[in-house]
Amino acid sequence: MNVVNALTVDVEDYFQVSAFDPYVERDRWDQYPLRVEGNTARVLDLFDSFGVRGTFFILGWVARRCPHLVREVRDRGHEIACHGFGHELVYRIGPQRFREDVRCAKALLEDITGDQVVGYRAPSYSITRRSLWALDILIEEGFRFDSSIFPVYHDIYGLPGAPRFPHLIRRPSGVIREFPLSTYPLRLAGREFLLPVAGGGYLRLFPASLLGRCIDAINAREGEPAVLYFHPWEMDPDQPRIRAGMKSRFRHYLNLAKTEGKLRQLLSGIRFGTMSEALSGAGGEKPLAEITGVYS
Repeated sequence: MNVVNALTVDVEDYFQVSAFDPYVERDRWDQYPLRVEGNTARVLDLFDSFGVRGTFFILGWVARRCPHLVREVRDRGHEIACHGFGHELVYRIGPQRFREDVRCAKALLEDITGDQVVGYRAPSYSITRRSLWALDILIEEGFRFDSSIFPVYHDIYGLPGAPRFPHLIRRPSGVIREFPLSTYPLRLAGREFLLPVAGGGYLRLFPASLLGRCIDAINAREGEPAVLYFHPWEMDPDQPRIRAGMKSRFRHYLNLAKTEGKLRQLLSGIRFGTMSEALSGAGGEKPLAEITGVYS
């Protein structure tokens, strides 16, 4: 099965993650040492070594401070997409602030690159049942694809029951392509549940061999593409430590030293490309299904 999987990077710095929201004040972000430039450069070098291209969902706050980094990502052949501006959970900020956030970030990225930005991913996948209105705003603001839906149960994100594979979402404002975060069905004790295999904390938690087998099975048995994501800070075990609660520290610092090795293992055995390339492949011989009910 000649399937292209989506290789994606959420470009934000270590102090901007949702797990640290209660511990890091936004108006003090400028006081933290930036490590996103060096860490993203490592990601670019890693991708070059395997000859792969990916989609970089770049935070507007980062783009404003490091426009040269955005151009470097573009110039090295990767797709630029939008991660919003201030890394705020969509369902917390509401429709008006969300529109302002994505409009500002999209315009900034387009000014820097000179290219149209058509892809979006919400901070911490925070388009949930509480914030489906965000899909209408994305369509109205000119986005053509989204990758914010995680069809699992989680305390921060998740839209259980959403389709597992790329599809079209029909909303009152139009249509947008959705590439949900990848899951693999498992059956235990007579019950089926979905194992998150899309990367991030799950990449650091699970063996790379397990994730690789799941992605291979998604490609071969189900004939669908998977998506892998991670953050540049996940390749940085020497980053400054944030004083935070145990749960937040566990989520953020677990196995940072193992991320690069796991990525190398996955990149060496699986075919990856940009999200647009993966969506194009998914929409070629088998057109994307149009979904309405779960997003009503």
